[in-house]
Amino acid sequence: HFYKRMLSSLAMDCIDWPAEDPVLDPAPQGRLVKCRITRNRKGVRGVFPTYFLHMEREDGRKVFLLAGRKRKKTTTCSYIMSKDPTNMSRSGAAFQGLLRSNMLGTHFKIVGRGETRLGRKLVKKKIRTRKGEVAAIIYNKNVLGFNGPRYMTVILPQLGEDGKRTELHPVGEDDGLIERFSSDNLAGLLELRNKQPVWSNETESYVLNFHGRVTRASVKNFQIVHSSNPDYIIMQFGRVGADIFTMDFRYPLCAIQAFGIALSSCVAKLACE
Repeated sequence: HFYKRMLSSLAMDCIDWPAEDPVLDPAPQGRLVKCRITRNRKGVRGVFPTYFLHMEREDGRKVFLLAGRKRKKTTTCSYIMSKDPTNMSRSGAAFQGLLRSNMLGTHFKIVGRGETRLGRKLVKKKIRTRKGEVAAIIYNKNVLGFNGPRYMTVILPQLGEDGKRTELHPVGEDDGLIERFSSDNLAGLLELRNKQPVWSNETESYVLNFHGRVTRASVKNFQIVHSSNPDYIIMQFGRVGADIFTMDFRYPLCAIQAFGIALSSCVAKLACE
């Protein structure tokens, strides 16, 4: 019944979102989209948690957008993202994309659901094409083992001329967002970085100003900015409870990009900490 209430809420309240699709379309320009993420660690000793993303409306109501669950039987960390928390299957109609990591948990890619097309008429079989990359996240390795703030880079395909979100469809293994960025092939890419916190002698810790939206210190907390304007916060994420986080984002990010970036911060990173 809890899941059904979330789905009915989404169906009724989506009309308040100026975009056609609140999950895949970029946030409206000039608007801060405030969200809350809750984590459910029940089942299988909490090893495969489920995260629920809700948009916070100005009237105090919450609108369910996405659920993300850690996948089982994968060699690396992988999360499936779906509009339906009762159907977390890659073949389901509500499937929106995947968050995938490398072995060390330092590189992440958010891939879309891919387009489905019909095969030959004689076969009448649906063929799912190569999935496009929606975003990529790189965490710098902590080779010295010092405890300190993380360094992360977010790479996005630039928006189309119509202002719509685009996907990068790699033509080979060396043609993804991270591979292009690593080879300085930045054409058509947007590079963002996390704002570095400053050391506070009063609290003896690194701090960022979240303007009251984050209340608990955590290495997972971050703010995303562009180098041209480090005071303009494009996205921020942080802990407010044991299993509760806030996530706010602006244009040009969309909900699935912001949700995937937030999930990547929750994954343990052996080479970064």
